[in-house]
Order: sequence, then C-alpha cells, then structure tokens
Amino acid sequence: MKLSKRNTVILVAYAIFLAVSFLIEFKPGQQIGLNFSSFALTMLRIVPPAFILIGLFEVWVKRETVEKHLGEDSGIRGYLGAILLSSTTVGGIYVAFPVSYSLYKKGARLSVIFTYLSSAAITRIPMAIFEASLLGIKFTIIRFLVSLPLVILSSILLEKYLLQRGFKMNHPDKQKVSTVK
Repeated sequence: MKLSKRNTVILVAYAIFLAVSFLIEFKPGQQIGLNFSSFALTMLRIVPPAFILIGLFEVWVKRETVEKHLGEDSGIRGYLGAILLSSTTVGGIYVAFPVSYSLYKKGARLSVIFTYLSSAAITRIPMAIFEASLLGIKFTIIRFLVSLPLVILSSILLEKYLLQRGFKMNHPDKQKVSTVK
C-alpha cells in the first residue's frame, strides 16, 4: 500500500504531535497516544485470527451450502441463521464486514447479509450477557424481541428498494464498483 503525500504528512504530523506530547508532558496528547496504542493492540489480537477463520470459511464452506442456508430460497431460516452467526461474531464491525463480503461471494441473499450486519451490532453474546447483568434479563429479551424483527424487516425493505432502483453488485472478483442509479 502506497501512502499519498497528504496521508504521509498527516501520519508524520501525528507522530510528531505524540512525541512532543510525551516530551512536554501534554496530558491530552499522552492520552491520545495511549488510547491509540491500546486500540492498535486490541486490533492486533482480534483481526489476524478473525481473518484466518474467514480464510478457512472461504476454503472449507461450499458455495452450495451458503446458498442453501442463506441464499434466495432460504426464507426465514436464512435470517435466523444470519442472526445466530452474528451473535457469535467477535471483533465487531471490523470482522462483520469481511464476513459479510465472504457470505456475498458464496451466494447469500442481500437482505440476509444486511440482517447479519445489523444484528452483529446488537446480538453479540458477550454484549448480551453484560447487558443482562446490568439491566436485567427481561430488558435484554424485550430488546431482542423488538429489535430483531425490525432488523429483518428493514433488511428486506432495503433489499427491495435497492433492487427496484436497479442496484447490481458486480462479481467480487471484478474490479468495477457497483452503483445505484
């Protein structure tokens, strides 16, 4: 990956800002540096293993299997499968987007992919356990019962809207970018 001049200047300015902040003990700058290093270490622990698992998914799971369970003819089972899959996704949106791309390449329906992405933000098991311990199991169940049907409905409506507008996704192996007219 080649950095543009502008991005290089921004990166160097950021590094100088952090170095000067630690030299002159500028607390906000030090905190920014500590937050960045904490975030970077977290990403280094989560993203590489997740990408290895996504690579294994690409190799081991057949296209026919994804099409059968998450494709055009999967019905409500496809949405439920997407919700179950998203609840086990670790790493938040950093992992959910590559997984959804992989699902698309394997033939998953567009609305099922939208359901997966949306429910990845609200159904992760560790988050649900934390929420239930703080706000109660009743609250968590009610939130799921209200949120998940809305996620499925909005995913279906978004798919219909995009298809009516002539949205076409190019094959992932091609370099052209898809557009909505």
